Amino acid sequence: MFDQIQHRGFIPPYVLDRIIERGSPSQRSRALGTLDHVRHLLPNPGPPNRQPMPSVLPERGPRGQPRRSIHDAQQQMQLPGVLARIEGQAPVADAAVDEAYDALGITHDFFWTVFGRDSIDDHGFALVGTVHYGVGYENAFWNGAQMVFGDGDGEIFNRFTLALDVVAHELAHGVTESEAGLVYLDQSGALNESVSDVFGVLVQQYSQRQTADQADWLIGAALLTENVQGVALRSMANPGSAYDDPVLGKDPQPGHMRDFIHTRDDNGGVHLNSGIPNRAFYLAATAIGGHAWEKAGQIWYDTLCDARLPRDANFATFARLTRDNAANRFGDGDVVRAVEQGWTDVGVTLA
Repeated sequence: MFDQIQHRGFIPPYVLDRIIERGSPSQRSRALGTLDHVRHLLPNPGPPNRQPMPSVLPERGPRGQPRRSIHDAQQQMQLPGVLARIEGQAPVADAAVDEAYDALGITHDFFWTVFGRDSIDDHGFALVGTVHYGVGYENAFWNGAQMVFGDGDGEIFNRFTLALDVVAHELAHGVTESEAGLVYLDQSGALNESVSDVFGVLVQQYSQRQTADQADWLIGAALLTENVQGVALRSMANPGSAYDDPVLGKDPQPGHMRDFIHTRDDNGGVHLNSGIPNRAFYLAATAIGGHAWEKAGQIWYDTLCDARLPRDANFATFARLTRDNAANRFGDGDVVRAVEQGWTDVGVTLA
């Protein structure tokens, strides 16, 4: 059963459903096309073990050096598309190509510099991206071999390469699958989504050298056009507050276990209930202070790589392991107490 459950891109299906229900004819058409496509993506792309075609891969260099190639789908849905820029080449006259190239590079640099991780699989996996995928495609996704970016409809969503945190979020799904294989269902699936949000926002903060108290803790802020009444797709600081829009509706994420959503939709609410561990991380990181990737991020990364983390982990199991890893790395002190309090404040019991 687990192998038939899949990650289907950054935009949750319930958002596309709202556009189909309330959007204009053109908005409904684009959302329908996107939703139909994501429902037919390959089941569970899994860890990065499907290398793209050799002809599109940059040469392997020293450990820690990125291997990027960006392609143009030219509004088709065939991958990888026409090669537009490869590792070491100068910028080109296409903003989406250069944004994707830069975002992949920043994300690679983050994992290498902060955690000593050499790309998604820690073995120099080539970072391949395709831009201009489909016509008005309203999503970005990792398919197990590469990143894919739509241009958005220009009315609700901007092009997806604008959002560094979205790129990092999707690549982090590959890291999660490579290390933990968290099943994309119910609480383990919500943890899968939350871990991607954590690393997405950390890459964003790292790129701007922001401390925890300087950051906005928003996910996907650059995606929304000025037509949308909202600031982002998700808020880690205050889940449920990111948007309240006539078309998109109100952000439905809970931030506490008392509001946990039981549903069969969205693989058991993986994009919804991820707000709970998201807020736990935010609370821990802001209580610890400084650059969030240095301590809180390191704890979450250690937990993701912890052999004791089961594929079907629930929130409480993950929380206990973050406490253990905080103590292992930073000793039994303020950092551990901040992690414990973060989980307690969202209603997750560690005992």
